[in-house]
Amino acid sequence: MNPPHLPPRQFLLNATPGIRVVVRYKIEDGLTDALGYLVASNDTVCTVRTRTSDVDIPLAMVIAAKEVPPPPPRRQAR
Repeated sequence: MNPPHLPPRQFLLNATPGIRVVVRYKIEDGLTDALGYLVASNDTVCTVRTRTSDVDIPLAMVIAAKEVPPPPPRRQAR
């Protein structure tokens, strides 16, 4: 895990692609979260692969970001 004391932008720039993250960021109507795997990041944007799509998030809009544990295993169908 990355050090928790890094500001969100710095965390995303230093994070290793492939880790699972949650990123909270500003949108027109407030805030939203992207939960998934970090694909890439550069000076202006990070890309998070969620269950439904890749989300490009401008780093200027990021409020918080952290690494999260893997999802729990899927339950078997009965």
